[in-house]
Amino acid sequence: MTPLYPDIMHRGGFEVFVAGLPAATLVRQWRDDSVAKVGGKIFALLDRDPGEVWCKTSDLSFALLTELPGIRPAPYFARAKWVAISASSPLSGDEIKAYVTEAHRLVAARLSQKVRIALGLGDLG
Repeated sequence: MTPLYPDIMHRGGFEVFVAGLPAATLVRQWRDDSVAKVGGKIFALLDRDPGEVWCKTSDLSFALLTELPGIRPAPYFARAKWVAISASSPLSGDEIKAYVTEAHRLVAARLSQKVRIALGLGDLG
């Protein structure tokens, strides 16, 4: 059975969604992956089109998500608590978007206050 790919797992859907997040930028790097950044720091990427969405997670989310089928520690990024979410995961497109939004918040919160203010991000706690 061929998995159905939510819109966010296609380049167009991923890039449109990420572009709507505050101060987010997109670049194409490595193997032409769509890479989402905030303040120059990566918070998510789309590996292939359609493909896996990789994103930063909290320690708790990393532990829980990697127990689900179709979600694995992201290669090269796992030590920083990143997951790779495939279409075979039980997550809906909206749930994947929520994790990407949280990844944006987690990475933006680690930026210096000066950078957050310059980007118009304010207090992200």
